[in-house]
Amino acid sequence: MTDPDASERRCRKPLIGLTGRRFRMGLIEGAHPGYGDRLTDAFFTDFAVRIARAGGVPVMLPYDADPEELCEWLSGVVITGGQDVHPRYWGGDESVVKDIAPESDPNAHDHHRDDFESATVRAALDARIPLLGVCRGLQVLNVTLGGTLVPDLPPGPVRHLMETGPLSDGAPEHVVDFEPGSLAHSVFGASRRTNSWHHQAVDACGRGLVVTGRTPDGVVESVELPGSEVLGVQWHPEWMETPDGALEWLVGAASAHVHPRDQACERTA
Repeated sequence: MTDPDASERRCRKPLIGLTGRRFRMGLIEGAHPGYGDRLTDAFFTDFAVRIARAGGVPVMLPYDADPEELCEWLSGVVITGGQDVHPRYWGGDESVVKDIAPESDPNAHDHHRDDFESATVRAALDARIPLLGVCRGLQVLNVTLGGTLVPDLPPGPVRHLMETGPLSDGAPEHVVDFEPGSLAHSVFGASRRTNSWHHQAVDACGRGLVVTGRTPDGVVESVELPGSEVLGVQWHPEWMETPDGALEWLVGAASAHVHPRDQACERTA
């Protein structure tokens, strides 16, 4: 006989929240002009595809949601890449900020996004759910914890702002070495080549964060919070041609954080 309550006891996949950008529909070529001033939220689909492939359920996190309430439901969070963090959040030079609405230029500084993502980082840390910061997301994690940034990396032997777009495993010289015994080392191994699309980087680490990966020129490429399932990477795992394990790590770690009401598995009598 079939257990009548079996449908209430199905194993559920971890719910992974993804942050993104907000911009005017008028920026999309071919959009109906009547919708031009309406706003839309978006993240790169590559994240969703790879999270789903790893066994998670990707969901968009709009700025309007309350981060603490989100983290009552989420099993993991990705703070995604994008524009520079506003320098006022880390004591940088605010003269570089132009008077451009981020809704009209997705590359412009966006304090609404900064506020939302910083609050989401704090909520995820308080709820002790796994967190992955990607590129800008690593920098948001660092700044939220009181760290600072290098405002513009000088030219050097390693190129950090690639001229080509995704998908890419990066240039041969862009190799990240990871600290033995670190979470990054357990995920990526002793070293690996990665892609790179950034001109800023971690300077001073925020409270509790430690650097666990650098390129040969000393630029910070991974940080983590020892004792927590928190990892920041400066490259884009969603755009690596060869999967590097970052998103798979997040989904695996998040699987242990599925809400207890959802952990019972389907069974039959």
